[in-house]
Amino acid sequence: MEDTVTAILERPMTTETPDAEEPRKGPRTEFEELLRTTEELDTPDGYKAELIRGKIVVSPWSRPFYKRHMRSLRLQLAPHVPEGHDADTSPFLFSFPTSERAYGPDLHVADLKAFVGDARHVDGAALSLVAELTSVSTRDVDWQEKLEVYGRHVPVYLVLDMRTEEITAFWDPSDHGYLARMTVPFGKPLPIPAPFGFELETTDFVDEPEEDQEETGE
Repeated sequence: MEDTVTAILERPMTTETPDAEEPRKGPRTEFEELLRTTEELDTPDGYKAELIRGKIVVSPWSRPFYKRHMRSLRLQLAPHVPEGHDADTSPFLFSFPTSERAYGPDLHVADLKAFVGDARHVDGAALSLVAELTSVSTRDVDWQEKLEVYGRHVPVYLVLDMRTEEITAFWDPSDHGYLARMTVPFGKPLPIPAPFGFELETTDFVDEPEEDQEETGE
């Protein structure tokens, strides 16, 4: 078990799609079966399962030092969410049937009416905003795969690139992806477009210099 967990930490772990020798089913039926498997997968504590590129990918939830960024985002977004929506960082799986994908974003803003019944996933159509904080194992997926899918379904997508220390807002989704974007470095304000319409402060995303921390400690 220890070796398996180590492998997941270093890179996402994938499961295979149905055997090619079996009679091939329709795309929607195959997606629904993979989605059900994703929902029922018994992942270790602290890990999430997503459906990416036709495969189930298991990766760790956000690292502890991302907490400050996620909390700041949630608290700033909360007063500006559309009526009936809620900003949260709790782990939920959102499905996008037409794209045959299912993701568990680091932060989401979604219509509370979608969180009913006994289903294990939420319809991605309920989302008004998603945010992803990049890591070594997820950076390419956040910038490519998820950008493409969110860009057809979700009004606003925020990418916090933890390597470059920049935040990018994408908006105005279309069949060809987002039509608008803006990037600022951590520490600079970022306008969040409709349906939110406010300026996000990102000073909390900047690590405090060590000398300042020592002075504070004194």
